[in-house]
Amino acid sequence: MAFQILTTTAASITELKRDPMGTFNAGEGAAVAILNRNEPAFYCVPPALYAQLMEILEDQELGRIADERIGEAVIEVNIDDL
Repeated sequence: MAFQILTTTAASITELKRDPMGTFNAGEGAAVAILNRNEPAFYCVPPALYAQLMEILEDQELGRIADERIGEAVIEVNIDDL
């Protein structure tokens, strides 16, 4: 089964073992695909990019929740009662 490599930078597991930080830094802030027998085994993702991805996923989840709640009964609340 052929897999698509979703980055512009790729390295082998051997390269990663030989020089972990050099391989990671080759991505210059982007993810690096780590290949095993010319197929992506995993991606090395910098912390800033990972945080962005988690934020996007959280926004999607919140959007899904908001969409589910559209049309639910509205509850009137008096600000003084809070």
